[in-house]
Amino acid sequence: MGLFFSIDDKAQHNIARDEKGTYYALDLGGTNFRVLRVHLEGGRIMNHNFAEVSIPSHLMSGTTKELFDFIASELDVFVQSEGDGFQTPSKGERELGFTFSFPMKQLSISSGILIKWTKGFHIEDTIGKDIGLCLQQAISEKGLNMRVVALVNDTVGTLAGARYYDEDVMAAVILGTGTNACYVERADAITKCQLAKSGSMVINMEWGNFWSGHLPRTRYDDYLDADSLNAGDQGFEKLVSGMYLGDIVRRVILRMAEESNIFGDVTPSSLFDPFILRTPFLSAMHQDESADLREVGRVMKDVLGISNVPFKVRRLIVEVCDLVTKRAARLAAGGIVGILKKIGRDGAPGVVGGRVKSDATNKMKRTVIAIDGGLYEHYPKFGNYLQLAIVELLGEEIAQHIVIKLSNDGSGIGASLIAASHSIYADN
Repeated sequence: MGLFFSIDDKAQHNIARDEKGTYYALDLGGTNFRVLRVHLEGGRIMNHNFAEVSIPSHLMSGTTKELFDFIASELDVFVQSEGDGFQTPSKGERELGFTFSFPMKQLSISSGILIKWTKGFHIEDTIGKDIGLCLQQAISEKGLNMRVVALVNDTVGTLAGARYYDEDVMAAVILGTGTNACYVERADAITKCQLAKSGSMVINMEWGNFWSGHLPRTRYDDYLDADSLNAGDQGFEKLVSGMYLGDIVRRVILRMAEESNIFGDVTPSSLFDPFILRTPFLSAMHQDESADLREVGRVMKDVLGISNVPFKVRRLIVEVCDLVTKRAARLAAGGIVGILKKIGRDGAPGVVGGRVKSDATNKMKRTVIAIDGGLYEHYPKFGNYLQLAIVELLGEEIAQHIVIKLSNDGSGIGASLIAASHSIYADN
């Protein structure tokens, strides 16, 4: 595997594929977090397991200590379940890679300052703190014999995990509660790079905060943004990611209820509750293939308390789900094609990084995009729309060289691999 480091060269990762031993990872990226245990031997992942933990909502707006104490407690529970098939240092500390999926300024391989929270978190006293140190302090106070070896962004972790198996992986995209992307770029194509103009670098895009007046934003997006904890930020994420799609649909249904009385003369009070209609419910309704759309009726009754929804209204709700999901998937596809264009893998002639590209499609290289996140993994129609949009934007001849690959637990496994590459026990 090639050399991985951030654009300011604060964190270098060289995974040699000869790492061995058992390493841990913590993947904090949204309303849930995962703890993983990975055993490496001879350049292969021999065994791995994980546990997923929901974060209580009050901790998402509490204090730094409360959040990280909770995480450390759950990590301790997971460590206690360690069994056969895993080999940790007999006298030393366990080593952990920490995937942190929020904007931060990397200071070193294991430290970084939080710039801002996203995805519903609002813990003011964490801003400006070293996230790696916050976790290490909580672990130490818990009495857990473990050291935070690496702090990485979720996209970088996904890229590392996927590229461990396939060197054609050139980008990683997170499509879950939030969204982000990173890609492999030639060092000589990066104008900010002060290093030697050779090799490659991983660029963390933080594309969730991208915004342009050309994006198809509606009044419902404006209302959602105004009501959010981070109004004015993460504009692209609020159009694309799983945290927000269900609430966009709720806002559309609310307006139809108010203006067209689709549920009768009185608008159901539940439609005024922000985020009551989560994206998994949207997915269930959108993918309802029953003749009478009974799943739509069930969600409306069980989640929103609206009974006896007429069939024509159920069908209308499915159409709204389809429009919102298709827009999100096509925007994500546009971002992916933008990356391909930037690195010269879109099949178009021109100049990239000061080099002239050939327009011969038979010279197109196989290019893999690794995707991690529940939105892509558990919402087939979203994935289908994304794939179709990529073909539409690139053309079938070029698109056949682009492979979209699901990377299960990619960011967490990648973090454990990066931890292994920085292990103080590596020589042993």
